[in-house]
Amino acid sequence: APPAAMTRYLLAALLAVALVGPSAAKITQEEIKKDDRAIILIVRPFGFEADGSINIAIKGRGVYAPEGSPPADKSKLGFFITTSEAETQLEEYLSDGGCVLDNISVDKLFTFQDMDNNLKDNGTYRYTNTIAPEKAGEYSLFFANCEPNTLVSFDITVELSNKLPSGEKDYLSAGEKPLPMLYLVAFFAYVSAGVAWFVCLWRANSTEEGGVRRIHHFMGVLIVFKCLTVLCQSGMYHLIRTRGDPEGWNIAYYFFSSMRGIFLFTVVVLIGTGWSFVKPFLNDREKKVLMVVLPLQVFANIATIILDEGGPAIKGWFTWRDIFHLLDIICCCAILFPIVWSIKHLREAAGTDGKKLRNMNKLILFRQFYVMVVAYIYFTRIVVYLLKSTALYTMLWLSDAASELATLCFYVVTGWMFRPVVDNPYLHLNEDEMDEEGVEMVDEGRSV
Repeated sequence: APPAAMTRYLLAALLAVALVGPSAAKITQEEIKKDDRAIILIVRPFGFEADGSINIAIKGRGVYAPEGSPPADKSKLGFFITTSEAETQLEEYLSDGGCVLDNISVDKLFTFQDMDNNLKDNGTYRYTNTIAPEKAGEYSLFFANCEPNTLVSFDITVELSNKLPSGEKDYLSAGEKPLPMLYLVAFFAYVSAGVAWFVCLWRANSTEEGGVRRIHHFMGVLIVFKCLTVLCQSGMYHLIRTRGDPEGWNIAYYFFSSMRGIFLFTVVVLIGTGWSFVKPFLNDREKKVLMVVLPLQVFANIATIILDEGGPAIKGWFTWRDIFHLLDIICCCAILFPIVWSIKHLREAAGTDGKKLRNMNKLILFRQFYVMVVAYIYFTRIVVYLLKSTALYTMLWLSDAASELATLCFYVVTGWMFRPVVDNPYLHLNEDEMDEEGVEMVDEGRSV
């Protein structure tokens, strides 16, 4: 392939490695059909410990050169592993027109020529390699096509693993080993928070009629879906560790994670609009926000499933990755608008006679909630990513721990701020005031 094309493909693959992070480390199966890409990312980063192993099985190989051209040089079609630190060297090397398989900064595993020389009777080529102690680190597996205008086909099964103390295979990356226990601890933490929340609702219902609003039940459903999500993650990573495949737990995880995402954005939007607290309805402008956020969340969930299940080797995988990140950013920005509108409305109403103190209290609470939502989005979307990008490959679990801790804190503080208690300034509204403010906010929404 031309040097410029090689460079573009390599940069795209390395960017995917940086953005998506480590794979789930399950046994990978990919099917490549008449593909002309110069660089194909087969397996995302995997952290090898000493004596970790690489097992590859390939069958159904095919090389297709243009009609009338000489046969392709199969020594220029092959597989290699490399670290993220080699990125700069590879860019410079490819810009000079070299073949990535000849670069000293990559570890070439084998080529199509090697497969021809060692093909088994059933047409399957098998490759096994053990990581030496001094070579332990995080590697990604690539396929390189250095032959211009040449198409390739093959079916590949990749098994990357470390060793458990018992000597059995551990299919989790070095930085993912604590994840089964981490998510199990998170499950019990969220269950404790959920129990405390439902006890709070029960007590509020018992002591003050009408103190529990519909939004409080939405918040309870959100914590239930979050509990089920982290429980499925714990089970999924445990099965991947022992068997190399989640065996159905990933399907449950996708469902509960999707519902959790939809309810999270819905709850934040509804709290931001004051629905159920301040007024029992949404104006047209607020309904439009929900109509934008919820479908985007559905599409983002579909993109997530394709990213996780399809693997980076399929064409279009990078496009779905970009769609996911774009939709996630749009949703995060969209949920801030209702909070800003409510702050603006309360600031204007704070000077009204008879309601100044009450509106000022609500204004302060809304501002605190706005700052908290912004901080949560910034931390989980940027800080966690930076932590994952800069941490040692054996400490990548820290980014998951930080994300879950931030989420738990966000849930707990939000629940505390808007809990159904008598002295909550957010709930200090009599019926006349609620009707008056509801009409004002409806008029404001229609005037925009």
